[in-house]
Amino acid sequence: MSGLFEPFQLKGVTLPNRLVRSATFDNSAERDGQVSQRQLTLYGNLAQGGVGLVVSGIVYVHESGRVAMRQNSLADDQGIPGLAKLVDAVHAHGGKIAVQLFHAGREAARFRQFTGGEPAWAPSLVEHDPYFEHPHRAMTAAEIEEVVAAFGAAARRAKEAGFDAVQVHGAHAYLFAQFLSPHANRRDDQWGGSLDNRLRLHLAALDAIREQVGPEYPVMIKLGLADGFEPGLSFDDGLEAAVRLARAGYDCLEISQGLRGADYRASEFRPEDKRAEQEGYFRAWAAEVKQRVSVPVIAVGGLRTPAACAEVLDRGQADLVALSRPLISQPDLVARWQEGSQERSRCISCNKCMEVIIKGKALSCILDQEPSAA
Repeated sequence: MSGLFEPFQLKGVTLPNRLVRSATFDNSAERDGQVSQRQLTLYGNLAQGGVGLVVSGIVYVHESGRVAMRQNSLADDQGIPGLAKLVDAVHAHGGKIAVQLFHAGREAARFRQFTGGEPAWAPSLVEHDPYFEHPHRAMTAAEIEEVVAAFGAAARRAKEAGFDAVQVHGAHAYLFAQFLSPHANRRDDQWGGSLDNRLRLHLAALDAIREQVGPEYPVMIKLGLADGFEPGLSFDDGLEAAVRLARAGYDCLEISQGLRGADYRASEFRPEDKRAEQEGYFRAWAAEVKQRVSVPVIAVGGLRTPAACAEVLDRGQADLVALSRPLISQPDLVARWQEGSQERSRCISCNKCMEVIIKGKALSCILDQEPSAA
């Protein structure tokens, strides 16, 4: 168990332990994308609660990739001062913080319909898609380059705000996952077709980020290793993508899912399975990546006990382990584990937290409102 609480070096940044708060959208920014007092409290509580590395919720880098009204922004310099306060709230308690740089791609369609915007940007227009039915259109080559530049500029702003690292969101049905998936990406130009072309966005964004932050600043990626349905991104293609991205210079890979299938069971929000052997539903994927890359790997997905988290490290399946839903209700869970508690997270993976967000409300856990629900 002690391995969980040993410091870890992430490209020169010393994390106090191996436990990560995986990016979790809280839907509680101010309406102009600025950091709210609620967020300052939330992030401070996570760091005070023992989390070694806090990864922010999705922060959009370009207006076309915005997915919610109360979402933080790094699309311009106005976001820097507020996000610097967020960094300070984490650093004050000895934690480290990375910002997750985000573009929703076609998943921005619901928000754009709400705000009266044009169809969402996507790699391709996929008509009669059983997994996505909202208005979207294929991006032009110029728009792709514009988004690439936006990731670089946002990374520069993140570094200026004091973030210890950035993480590109390359999973969960958003823009990078769309480009990587042959289901969503049906382009016949340099941005589609072969795996090389479908990875071009990931590599171009990395180059743009490096131009802005330099070679020593940690740049991570959350990678969807396979889609939640067939035919889509295959596991073999995803595994090869992970190898290429690590070789290209991404400093840390968090392994999750790509496009979402028909229900929660085919998404990153999988329901709870209390069988011990099922805890950590992406850990086997992380282990496959770990065998093939030389950069740190983060395992995420359904981890609920300190024993399972420690086992991931002991078996060499990953270098770090990440939690998302458990820390919504219990931001101090890591500290309690470090004090010797063997308790299981009270999270029951009911996904009511996700449904609250869909309704446009701030992130919350139903167990905090209805203790008898468990």
